[in-house]
Amino acid sequence: MSSKYIINGLAGIVLCLCFSSCEKFLDERPSKGSSVVVTTTSDLNALLNGYATFFRESNNVAIYGSDDNGVSTAIYNARPSFFTSSIVQFSLWDVPNLPITDQGNTAFWSSEYTKIFNANLVLANLDAVKGTEAEKAALSADAHLIRAYSYWELANTYCLPYSEATKGEPGLPLKILTDYEPVGRGTLEATYQQIEADLTAALATTVPLVQNGVAKHWRANIAAANGFAARFYLHKSDYTKALQYANAALAHYSFIVDYNTGMRNGTPVVVTVGGAPTTVQVPYTYDKPVNVDPTDALGWKEFLYYRILNNSSLWYIPSQQLLNLYDQANDLRYKYHIVQNYSYLRSFTNPAFSYPGYVFFNTDGIPEGPTTAEMVLIKAECLARTGDVSGAMTAINQLYVKRTKTGTAPLAATTQDQAITVVLNERRRELPFSQRWFDIRRFNTNSYAGDDVSLSRVFYPYTANAVQNTQPVQTYTLPKGSRRFASPLPQTDVDFSNGQIPQNTY
Repeated sequence: MSSKYIINGLAGIVLCLCFSSCEKFLDERPSKGSSVVVTTTSDLNALLNGYATFFRESNNVAIYGSDDNGVSTAIYNARPSFFTSSIVQFSLWDVPNLPITDQGNTAFWSSEYTKIFNANLVLANLDAVKGTEAEKAALSADAHLIRAYSYWELANTYCLPYSEATKGEPGLPLKILTDYEPVGRGTLEATYQQIEADLTAALATTVPLVQNGVAKHWRANIAAANGFAARFYLHKSDYTKALQYANAALAHYSFIVDYNTGMRNGTPVVVTVGGAPTTVQVPYTYDKPVNVDPTDALGWKEFLYYRILNNSSLWYIPSQQLLNLYDQANDLRYKYHIVQNYSYLRSFTNPAFSYPGYVFFNTDGIPEGPTTAEMVLIKAECLARTGDVSGAMTAINQLYVKRTKTGTAPLAATTQDQAITVVLNERRRELPFSQRWFDIRRFNTNSYAGDDVSLSRVFYPYTANAVQNTQPVQTYTLPKGSRRFASPLPQTDVDFSNGQIPQNTY
């Protein structure tokens, strides 16, 4: 399948990048008409300024795979037609059937490799274009951060969690050039070495986040590079480095939205339920669809690096376990982000079925890139895991006080185990869906048994064609150490690789 990618630069320059993608993205060469003509650093800047090419993370594994997802038989019974094969199979960790019957995550795979291609394009042209050394250095850091981030996302979706025991397992096909050279998967260790090398290059940036009063978080900057470094090392259980980079990010930019004053309701949505109008109250960040008017998303003041988890089903279904973590009387995240009767907006109206939804940016978006809130959470977790209970509580309450009603009692712990639990619960309240799948992978791989998570879900049996909702329910599980923590690669890429890209084994 042939696709044309047109990236519009904010500077008004349009670069037309025509190349073959989709099923054979990794292996097909561009058509004869493909061309990218760049002569200056301004041309490359225009390519990277097209934030619409880079911000979306449409990862079904993250959306449906964790215990934040509240898919249930009750919701299915209320409206079976809502449930696509993607929702069912990703929710139940159905690895054997995913490559065969569902290609719902191929958009994520190809999208990330498109970002990597664009990063490689910038790096390949840096020496040839006209521009200052400072401009080229900024572009280099930008491209390296894009590539590091996308490879990290892919590795934490399609590869096993990184550890000493798994570093020899299959990694990713690493594309670092634009000549469409055939590449195999290599090892997971090689993948992480590439990510770390790109991250190191990105950390060399001297570009500030805020420029002329505008936070340009859609481009690499000091806070973004340090923020992603903090996340990267947290997931490697290197708490010294994670703390170092979280502090560096916060030293550069530390604004946290106070939900007492900086959050508000949006325009109520009125739907007809049982013949009568029913009002659904949403936050103001719901009002503007990101793809139509990104004002609220781009204006969210906690972003260090602009990336948004995108859910095509338009409903983040919070599990009861997640809902129970919130202090419903005092936690303002529950007030604004847990939208009551959200199911009505997804046509669960005849018969009426009420269930909440987690809402941030309109119906489909949740912050996924590093934020100031995430940096505070990383700082608190690193302090807790290294035994500084008091420091961890001081750090975590810097966030908690901004998310709860004025006068709410602060979070507290007296032992290290308690501190870790308190911090991780707050992390889950603050970063549902977007980080939970990745967190479960690292919890089950680190040396601390107190944070291990075994996943289970009760649902109907099903086939590749239909859910068998007349049959007794069964329990589906994803235990610690399962190879199903690595999602299958898109089967078409495996098939077209002529044996160079092996499928995951289970």
